[in-house]
Amino acid sequence: MTQRSLENIIRSYPSSDGDGVKIRRLALFNQRDADPFLMLDELVSDDEADYMGGFPPHPHRGMETLTYLRKGALIHKDHMGNRGEIRSGGAQWMSAGRGIIHSEMPELDQGGLHGFQLWINLPAKDKMSAPDYRDVPQSEIPVVALNTGGEVRVLAGDWQIEGQQVTGPLDKLAASASYLDVSLTESETLTLPVTSGKRAIVYVYKGQLATGQSLPEKPLLIYSTQGEELVFKAESDANFLVLTGDPILEPVAHYGPFVMNTHEEIEQAIKDYNSGQFGR
Repeated sequence: MTQRSLENIIRSYPSSDGDGVKIRRLALFNQRDADPFLMLDELVSDDEADYMGGFPPHPHRGMETLTYLRKGALIHKDHMGNRGEIRSGGAQWMSAGRGIIHSEMPELDQGGLHGFQLWINLPAKDKMSAPDYRDVPQSEIPVVALNTGGEVRVLAGDWQIEGQQVTGPLDKLAASASYLDVSLTESETLTLPVTSGKRAIVYVYKGQLATGQSLPEKPLLIYSTQGEELVFKAESDANFLVLTGDPILEPVAHYGPFVMNTHEEIEQAIKDYNSGQFGR
């Protein structure tokens, strides 16, 4: 099989969101070679002051979020009366569709917070669909122990991992998106078959992968869409997310928590929210 090549390296940067929550952000709204992925935030701190303000009620339209916690806890509440919890090792998928107002507030759980929120674009035909969400506890997420010491957590998608067929529990992601959390030991190699034409991006949140290039701190690696396998080798103990999905190939209009196809649709989303018609 043909190995995919590394085509682009994107630098993540420190930022904040919500009520002063410190994050590390990759904004990909204008990054066409990352389509269908729109944004990836890493939330990581052992200092409560960095995250306990949380994310008070705010709206979304036209996209999905997938929140995954390695450590800590977040409580989700929304305007439809839903309440859900994400705790250490668990995940939550939410499709905003035509509109949802929700909050995500931290709780102390094992001390500290470390997690990720991924935004996935919705195609135009689904942007005004009904909102939906699902909580997945750690116990439902398969973990594959690798032969040479690492492991792979399978959140979404169908994967062949060292001869094992493994399917993640989150099966309704837009753009047929798939999601892995991989840990490799120093000098360990992992080969993952992927379907040619699918987007593949990788966020290295700890350690270093061997790429033949100098990498910034916590980079996003964007691979070619041609080829049938991704090959990773750890220069040091490394942790990284592997995300794949089908490119949507549509215009992206973005304003704050709204992601549509045109500026007129963004203006309508703002009007709907301000008039109290949001999500109806």
